[in-house]
Amino acid sequence: MTASYDIPVVIDRREGPYGEVVLRRHGALLQIIANGCFLMDTSDGRSERLLVDAALDALDGRTEPKVLIGGLGVGFSLAHAAADPRWGHITVVEREGAIIDWHRDGPLAELSAAALADPRTEVVRSDLLAHVNETSDTYDALCLDIDNGPDWTVTEDNTGLYGPAGLASCARVLKPGGVLAVWSAQPSPEFEGTLRNAGFHQVRTEEIPVARGVPDVVHLAVGPG
Repeated sequence: MTASYDIPVVIDRREGPYGEVVLRRHGALLQIIANGCFLMDTSDGRSERLLVDAALDALDGRTEPKVLIGGLGVGFSLAHAAADPRWGHITVVEREGAIIDWHRDGPLAELSAAALADPRTEVVRSDLLAHVNETSDTYDALCLDIDNGPDWTVTEDNTGLYGPAGLASCARVLKPGGVLAVWSAQPSPEFEGTLRNAGFHQVRTEEIPVARGVPDVVHLAVGPG
């Protein structure tokens, strides 16, 4: 008797300024692949939800805080933030037009349609590092999930976000007492040190248990000042 396995089926494949991005279906799951690197799928979303909750819990009880979510992904972080009435405004920064399209009128709309229709939600198509360098907006929380972690970036130019200059830009757009939360597929003691050297305080790492392997983590830090 021959075992049967689901074979991933490509739904859409596009070439953009940052390389190739693919949406594929694997059984019941939708998966996003960038330049051949698996980014995320629709299997769980626990860590993406914790990313948002951890940032909100770390704030000082302020009213209607503004959150910037770096990376739309499959929409778990956005949907979870929009389901919480405590957030006053939700800005999502996503550089891949294909991913935005898949949410607005494609297969991922089933996860994010309600969140995108929420009047608090704003989607900005931009590179995240460019956005924090250039925007005049400020936020109470930054929830960043654009890579597999500070030590495992999707594209080489993303590494600048996790260094001194990138963290200085993040600090610039954070309101006093604002929180930076960064998702990672593995802990990064080096990144914790970089955060402290950049003037962030209350730096800590929260683990997120997974079915197997090293736990995912969320790096948390309060901005300088």
